[in-house]
Amino acid sequence: MAFQRIVTRTLPDGSIVKVYPFHISMEGLENNLLCREEEDYDVVEKLMFVSALESNCNIIIHIVMSNHGHASVLAPSWKDAFQMSETLKKRCSMFISSKYKERNVLARTSACVQLLDSDWYVRNTLAYIPRNAKDTGQRIEDYPWSGYRGMFVGGRIPCGTREVARLTRREKEALFHSHANLDRVPWLLDNNNQLVSASCCDCDYLESAFNHDQTFFLKCIGTVNPAEMEQKLILNLKQRQPDTAFRLTVNDLSERWFHKLPEELTLEQKIRIAPYLYRSHRTTAQQLARCLKEDIETIKRIIGTR
Repeated sequence: MAFQRIVTRTLPDGSIVKVYPFHISMEGLENNLLCREEEDYDVVEKLMFVSALESNCNIIIHIVMSNHGHASVLAPSWKDAFQMSETLKKRCSMFISSKYKERNVLARTSACVQLLDSDWYVRNTLAYIPRNAKDTGQRIEDYPWSGYRGMFVGGRIPCGTREVARLTRREKEALFHSHANLDRVPWLLDNNNQLVSASCCDCDYLESAFNHDQTFFLKCIGTVNPAEMEQKLILNLKQRQPDTAFRLTVNDLSERWFHKLPEELTLEQKIRIAPYLYRSHRTTAQQLARCLKEDIETIKRIIGTR
């Protein structure tokens, strides 16, 4: 069966809706680490899932590094994925402030959200996320704070697991550093009280993206270009591009979404593409008008700045 990028899923609130794949990155500061001790990695990983729960998103795969983290999620809209990124940033900031007595550690931390609007983006992003473990000098399969170990295991769960939902309220608050209601989550903890990825990640989505072929997944991890993915998923969303570069972005998106050049788009199609470009890139109404070949007042009405 062919891979379906846009799927229907049951979300944490119990609703069954159409969802889209997004990439979320949270970048730390050069001089301040997000995670300094093993406990920090574990807490940030758990806060990822709490934030997804509260924002009504499903995590496909994730990784927590010393000064940044990545997650690919399924969400009904960009707004929901962005809400997860903001909730995660807030929760991590509260944890670090409480533990290390430091204020505003994450004040300038970026939380970037990108819609994965093609099969190429999905596969390369899902391969890029666990590949980050290579930067630590460890084997990807040995890195403990990643969803990689939940993939292609056929639903097998290690012995000695505990159901998060069955923990006492005090245990949940101590382990997850949160007062969130975890009474209905399907998550499991292993003997070290770490989350079991197979119980909390949407492994089926990732596996279907690689045609249920683990060898294909491993090949993509080995061949993905991390510099290219960082540029596309993170850096491009932080920096305002000159018209020449941004026009290439607009042309590429217009071609992938509608198989047209920007000047050939109908007004209805511009109403779809302009808000996404405005939210996902550092741009202005004036630049959008120039690159979409539309008058400025129409663009302002479309993106809601008028």
